[in-house]
Amino acid sequence: MTQQELQMFGMSTDRIEKEYMGSLTARLSGNEMVVMGILSDCQEMLAGTNVDKDQVRKQLNVAKYILSEMMDQRRAA
Repeated sequence: MTQQELQMFGMSTDRIEKEYMGSLTARLSGNEMVVMGILSDCQEMLAGTNVDKDQVRKQLNVAKYILSEMMDQRRAA
């Protein structure tokens, strides 16, 4: 994992691809549903009393990374 990945996502892009894009939800419902789940999690985090803004930012970046990968895959098809 690079320092940039750690700052942007809190994890490596390999881990994002394995844990999010390779998840059961992704396989059964698509990466769109994974992104919607991440966004819902961010909403819940923001509604809490102890908001970790940096964690919310990182999760939003994970969602954007997944969307970017989806766009790249569609362009390549």
